[in-house]
Formats: sequence, C-alpha cells, structure tokens
Amino acid sequence: MGAVPLHQQTTVGFAPATDRRPAVLLGTELRGLARMSEALDPGLVLLLANEFFAFGSDTVTAHGGEAITSQHEMLLSVFTRGNAIQASQQAVRAAQRIQAAFPALAERWRATYGLRSAVAQGLHLGEAVLGLAGPRGLERRVAFGDSVTLAQAMVHRARAGEFIMSEAVMGALSVENLDLDAEPLPPLELPRRSPIRIYGVLVAGRLDFT
Repeated sequence: MGAVPLHQQTTVGFAPATDRRPAVLLGTELRGLARMSEALDPGLVLLLANEFFAFGSDTVTAHGGEAITSQHEMLLSVFTRGNAIQASQQAVRAAQRIQAAFPALAERWRATYGLRSAVAQGLHLGEAVLGLAGPRGLERRVAFGDSVTLAQAMVHRARAGEFIMSEAVMGALSVENLDLDAEPLPPLELPRRSPIRIYGVLVAGRLDFT
C-alpha cells in the first residue's frame, strides 16, 4: 500500500470543523481498573482513570496525534498529519511509547493501591468523520466510521500489554524508519466480513487480567 494524501491542513494544529478524512485510529484501553472499581473508593477510581487518560493523551499529543474521546476505559485518538506513511509512523511511535512507559505507572499503582493494570492497544487506518456530537449542551469531539469500529476490534484482540495493527497500518509503514518488532497473527474474524490480516507487538508473558 503506497502513501496516499491525508487531509491537507493550512494551520498548525487540528481543524475543529466537521469533515471526513483518512486517519489512523488508535485505541488505548486500560485493563484492570474495571475489575477493582467496586472495591476501590469512588474518588480513587476517578483519580486513576483521569491519570490514565492524561498519560495517554499527553503521549499521543507528543507524537503528533489528537486524543478525541474516552469510552469507558478506552482512549480514542486520531493521527491525520502528513500522508499515510507519516500518520502511521506517528501512531505506531505513540503506541510504542505507551507500551514502554505504562509499566512504571502500573507498578506505582500496584505498590500504592494493590491494583494490577496494563494497557492494550489497537490501530487501524481508514476514513473517519470528525466533529462535535452529543446531547444538547454536552457536545464533544468525536470520531465516527467503520475505521473506529475496526480499531476497537484490534484493541479487543490485543492481550494486556500488547498492541495490534491492521494490515492497512502495517502496509502504510516505512518500517526501515521504525524499530518495530511486529509479527503476523491469525486473521481477525468479524461477522459479515472477510478475515482481516493483523500484526502484533507482543509481550512475553500472558497477564491474568487480559
């Protein structure tokens, strides 16, 4: 898959207007907090959730992406800058950084609160509708489209600590510019779809809260 033009931006940053554009979607899901949320103090649950979302969004922003929204324990981000190769590289670098940096945060949570946690991530390249939506007076930035559904499916396929990429992302990468140890995995099977080839950046040991 060759490089294809992404949305052309004339200003630095992200345009707030509603539009449809090619994007790399990155889903970053916190594993472990939901299982503990009934036992932990409600204020602590929200404190840890917000710490996770801040960690993820700061990492995404530092790598040229935009954190769009949170859905339960998942942060959804988009990468639209440059062409498909550039956006895919930015998204993968963000996922690599999150994968490498989160264990330190998880260890602090374990030592302080007895909470076992990890992140699982998924990436897909496709078109998305970006804009504002929500109940009247509570509109917020959102992303809609089949590409969002597929990115979420990649997250659900990933084990704790891992990230999964669709063939669309892998095919757009210029891998010589990335230190990326990804391996092909059994195709992702979804209802009423052809099998989707996927690739994973895996962890050595399976965690018990995947």
